[in-house]
Amino acid sequence: MSVSTKSAGIVALLLASTLSFNALAAAVARITEVDAGGSGTSSYGVDWFELTNTGDASLTLTGWKMDDNTFSFASAVALGGVSTIAPGKSAIFMETSAANLASKQTSFSSVWFGGTAPVGLQFGYYSGGGVGLSQTADGVILFNAGGSQMAKVSFGAMSTKTFDNALGLDNATLTTFSAVGVNGAFAGSDGRIGSPGAVSAVPVPAAVWLLGSALGALALRRRKA
Repeated sequence: MSVSTKSAGIVALLLASTLSFNALAAAVARITEVDAGGSGTSSYGVDWFELTNTGDASLTLTGWKMDDNTFSFASAVALGGVSTIAPGKSAIFMETSAANLASKQTSFSSVWFGGTAPVGLQFGYYSGGGVGLSQTADGVILFNAGGSQMAKVSFGAMSTKTFDNALGLDNATLTTFSAVGVNGAFAGSDGRIGSPGAVSAVPVPAAVWLLGSALGALALRRRKA
């Protein structure tokens, strides 16, 4: 068998594997930032958390709910305003109502971004009795429509800085505060420090990675031939 025939066979095999591997692409939900002090110390007056899709497929939020540190699906409230999150993108969920979301989004964007939010950053809401985030200690848990846990963090007392979870920890207690210049964090016009909308790394789809590996293997074989 000639080298070119072998190379063609290798490429065909790896491309077939790429397509099969692509079918395994999945969304991954991570709570990447929490601010339980926004309701008391910011001009927009709401607490919020950031949900990031660190996977390589779209994240669908239909029927999703959140709860605080009771961590109970029975007492969870619905997430609204955002239906899907693309790979490598985030959404800010604020404790407000559907009717007030637009005005809160405007105020939030003014404080953090000078009026214009980053491209692709979405805004959603949640509201209901018993889900207010405490500045002393609390947590955020997300459930899908079937009640399965999708993401969970706990945290202690707030400061003038948000809790940073750029590492994408799950089922963990957050202890790292945002610091200017670290993981995209900066100071808003109200003095709070955080990194809303700053995604440190966009996931590379598995199929793209495998295709690159296939082409690399082919190039190496040709050099050896």
